[in-house]
Amino acid sequence: MSGGGGSKDAMTTLTTKRLILRQWKSDDFPPFAQLNADLQVMQHFPAPLSAGESNILAEKIRSRIEKNGWGFWALETKADKSFIGFTGLNQPDANLPPSPCVEIGWRLATPFWGQGFATEAGRECLRFAFQNLNLKEIVSFTSMSNKRSQAVMIRLGMRNTKQNFFHPKLERTSPICEHVLFSVTQQIFERQYDQFRKK
Repeated sequence: MSGGGGSKDAMTTLTTKRLILRQWKSDDFPPFAQLNADLQVMQHFPAPLSAGESNILAEKIRSRIEKNGWGFWALETKADKSFIGFTGLNQPDANLPPSPCVEIGWRLATPFWGQGFATEAGRECLRFAFQNLNLKEIVSFTSMSNKRSQAVMIRLGMRNTKQNFFHPKLERTSPICEHVLFSVTQQIFERQYDQFRKK
């Protein structure tokens, strides 16, 4: 790992056994657009994104990493250097009920589902958040119907806070409006991380 976070002069790249979490490249934009147009990937979002909308999102993510040194990192496989999506940390909009907070999130292309990549990358993101940024708590949230992401949260050692909320950018009548909120504290993660490393 290089850097520590906090400025573009301390840009952070993280690595795991199979993955590299890095700053975005222009070459990532086309596969990211393909990912965001996939109905299965976007099932728990309001709608798929056009290529233009996806590029705007990717540029926004890249800019935040450049500013802070960390964010929703582009996810690349070590084996063949494939871009497979993103995993990382983010400060949500202030109008979201959990704010102010830092969240962990992920979005992977469907061919890479079910292989443990989100959990593997997520665990390294949490380690960075707690050990390098010294944050005390990380949250994650998704629609109630998104059981796949909730399963990743559980595998990361996060707990359902039972503090559901309605997403302010969605209509109350939307089936994805109600969100579950998971969290994990620095203390709990450190204990679990030590146990994981001993396995």
